[in-house]
Amino acid sequence: MTESALDNPFWSSLQTRHRHIALVADAAARYPPECAPFFGVADVDADAGAALAGLIGPGETVLLLGVAPKLSKAWHLEPLGDLAQMMCATPIPVIDGPMVTELGESHRADVLALTALVYPHYFRPRTMELGRYFGIYVEGRLAAMIGERLGTDTHTEMSAICTHPDFTGRGYARRLAAFLTNDTLARGRTPFLHVSHENPHAKSIYERLGYRLRRNVPFWSLQRA
Repeated sequence: MTESALDNPFWSSLQTRHRHIALVADAAARYPPECAPFFGVADVDADAGAALAGLIGPGETVLLLGVAPKLSKAWHLEPLGDLAQMMCATPIPVIDGPMVTELGESHRADVLALTALVYPHYFRPRTMELGRYFGIYVEGRLAAMIGERLGTDTHTEMSAICTHPDFTGRGYARRLAAFLTNDTLARGRTPFLHVSHENPHAKSIYERLGYRLRRNVPFWSLQRA
């Protein structure tokens, strides 16, 4: 699959990497709510009217990235600004630090506690099923983590890169980002990520690691009017 599939990342991921869990109606698809609040359409001309009503519950808000459909007045689409979509083509030097642990079911409570504290908007009870997750534990506490989320046949998104406030400034997020980026490249896939322009600190960190802007991608929330 070509790089252009990342112009419509939710839809592309639901058609490839996550098609086994996709909830699909006509030219629209979404993740199960307990996995992620993400909704995608095939293109801007997709007739998503019936699909929206069938896939989005009353009072529910979903998020769209890259492509939004034409909508009736029954729906409210709110622009949330552009996200920077960044990619990395070369390995990153890995700094020394604590052991990197692959996170599984036994770590779920720790992951949900950390993301509820510092990454609350997008992480759900089943988000860990979308890919592999890794973390650094310090004195029995999950200090930092990273994971895989969106993707296609050729690209994998780095996501949930976060550090507990008690452990910031120690380079743990950088260590994890380098570890998973390099592993992704070694598997013959291209790592990418999304970051808000309203978070220039994080964006500058990714730039120093070697990530480069591919394009700005429009981001919206959608709910019944």
